[in-house]
Amino acid sequence: MADATHFEVGDEVEVTSPIHNMRGTTFPAKIVAKSRTKSKFKVEYNRVKARIDRKISGGHKGGKAALREEVDAALLRPPPPRQSDYRFKLGDVVDAFFCGGWWEGVVVSDVLVDNTLGVYFRFAKEKFEFEPEELRLHREWVKGSWVPPLQQGDVLDAKEPKTGMNEELIEGTTVEVCTDEDGFQGAWFAANIVKVMEKDKFFIRYKTIKTDDNKELLTEEVDAKHIRPRPPKVVAAESFSLTEDVDAFYNDGWWEGVIRKVLPGRRYKVYFKGTDDELMFQHSDLRPRQDWMDRTWVMASQV
Repeated sequence: MADATHFEVGDEVEVTSPIHNMRGTTFPAKIVAKSRTKSKFKVEYNRVKARIDRKISGGHKGGKAALREEVDAALLRPPPPRQSDYRFKLGDVVDAFFCGGWWEGVVVSDVLVDNTLGVYFRFAKEKFEFEPEELRLHREWVKGSWVPPLQQGDVLDAKEPKTGMNEELIEGTTVEVCTDEDGFQGAWFAANIVKVMEKDKFFIRYKTIKTDDNKELLTEEVDAKHIRPRPPKVVAAESFSLTEDVDAFYNDGWWEGVIRKVLPGRRYKVYFKGTDDELMFQHSDLRPRQDWMDRTWVMASQV
């Protein structure tokens, strides 16, 4: 395809975000119709991007169907190739699959013990860790050609990396568990899966919560709606901003809150909607909020 206008209905494409602070971000989509205007196409995104967009709009778009919208042909490009058996190195400019799309970043650390690499995102001023399968070399689509150019062994791959929940939640996996119990809304507690039960149920053992007699760690059965994988490690920003969504470590768990006030000495007042409380925390007791949506981690700050 030498020109974006040569795309046809049914083609798998990537849509470049027109938002300035999301430069270099693309979202996988499929062309579902041609527009009356020759310079536009109607595309359908995956469910993750649809949920993000609905959350941004305050939930007014409704429905659970994949998001469709008309986009300018200049924002479309074919899915770039991915190099087979490529070993990423420090300084590589890459795309990382995150929040339902591909985000431009830079590799800033070698492969770690758990086979992940550190990738720094300029737009968020934060570092995340990814497995090599979740990365690809960053390429620009310029006048019908890839820059940098393709190499022997490069293959077209329009598929999104696997992030399936069932592959991660197995016996021995470290997870986080929430509860609907009064006074604990919005709190997530670390646990290990002891046994995978039938019908999306899991038998877990908490890492810090003990039984009433305080003699051993509490074990209980939870369903899939109240369990999620452990969030990926994030290098916290130098400071959090007013109204920023965070998790605060309190009473052996991570509680979802919002920065209500920034205080001297890297301290913050955090408001918890689930319990209608407001408490003060040190910077080291907070982490950026991440939400588990459709088997993908989404930064609350991006939403």
